[in-house]
Amino acid sequence: MNTSREHWGSRLGFVMAAAGSAVGLGNIWRFPYTAGENGGGAFLLIYLAIVAVFGVSLLLAEVLIGRSTQRNPVGALARLGGRWWSLVGLLGVLTGFVILSFYVVVAGWTVAYIGFAASGALSSTDPATLGALFQAFVGSFWSPLLYALFFMVLVALTVSGGVARGIERANKVLMPLLFLLLLALVAHALTLDGSGAGVAFLLQPDFSKVTGATFSAALAQAFFSLSLGMGCMLTYGSYLSAHDRLGVATTSIISLDVLAAILAGLAIMPVVFAFGFNPEAGAGLTFITLPAAFAAMPGGAYIGPLFFLLLTVAALTSAISILEPAISFLTDERGWTRRRTVFVCAAVCLLLSVPSSLSMGAVDGLTLVGRSFFDAMDFAATNVMMPLGALLTAVFVGWVWGAGALNALSDGRPIAWWARAWLFVLRFVAPPALLLIFLQSTGVL
Repeated sequence: MNTSREHWGSRLGFVMAAAGSAVGLGNIWRFPYTAGENGGGAFLLIYLAIVAVFGVSLLLAEVLIGRSTQRNPVGALARLGGRWWSLVGLLGVLTGFVILSFYVVVAGWTVAYIGFAASGALSSTDPATLGALFQAFVGSFWSPLLYALFFMVLVALTVSGGVARGIERANKVLMPLLFLLLLALVAHALTLDGSGAGVAFLLQPDFSKVTGATFSAALAQAFFSLSLGMGCMLTYGSYLSAHDRLGVATTSIISLDVLAAILAGLAIMPVVFAFGFNPEAGAGLTFITLPAAFAAMPGGAYIGPLFFLLLTVAALTSAISILEPAISFLTDERGWTRRRTVFVCAAVCLLLSVPSSLSMGAVDGLTLVGRSFFDAMDFAATNVMMPLGALLTAVFVGWVWGAGALNALSDGRPIAWWARAWLFVLRFVAPPALLLIFLQSTGVL
């Protein structure tokens, strides 16, 4: 069994790497269209409430487990809770595979759009033209698969060299650049005629549109964007030294994640209304509305390719974190070399991505439980596996680890009031609320 473990070069390095995991396609691709499908401002408020109550508590819980045990999700929960609780860690590892089955497909789209933007193929503000281009591309057989393969190779090459090396340094440069570009897009979007309607749609709540599905969608979005319930933050936490303080780091990660989601919404929704797009257009929203903004923007021919390049990098840092729990598990518990583990895991994820890609239109009837394979994997991961993993993690930390978790968090210092409040949330607030939303999201209620 391999007992050696890499560590971050600094707490800032951990924050930027964890933020790189959180700030990715979940914020820039998924958040705007999910908000659009669920009533805009009302969804945003519910999303922020879920992040504030459950996101902070569960993120801190996962990172604390990792820091305290210096192990992967399976090994960490086995050490703290025994064999049966290690199955919760295994659920997180498997969730990562399911997510990557469609995540690498979307990431491949971002890679392709770098070329489309650079070649001028996106130089149109006509929704029908841009929508037809998007549908033709994602519905083709080979092209999306080849781009997904290219992206998966990038992930594998990066992970094979170790997460702390390269990724930590890259995130310190690329994440600020991504935020600067988002701010530039927001500034431009707000100058467009009709943009005020998009801002109002995103920021003014309409509670008449709130249903049980809105809460489920907000929960799924929070977990997806924060990488909760799949062992990513637990694994990243295991690369901290045993006495690194977590309060400020956790708050910083949450803040960057929420800021990225709101900026993405403010960059996209004004454009949606200004150019007459449908805010409920679904997963293709980012790939249709943003090219329209670039086409109308001075210097858009240069900003467009750069944006999709940075979006690809954001997707890359997230994909690395999603794959890393499986890598950590097999190297820690099975003694595999990192290179062998990366090759096997990347190959499995790539194979799973094939039906997800083909179900977007290339092959008719490629469905699972009444959904396209892509949508079925998305639903299984974000509505079932991640909430279930988060629920079980809350129960474990709140009731099984309990006082031990408080002692680990305080690290020899007096236990603060907020730490007791955190444990109270994990014991009495998170489990029943997560169970209720889980039952709603799976259609039981």
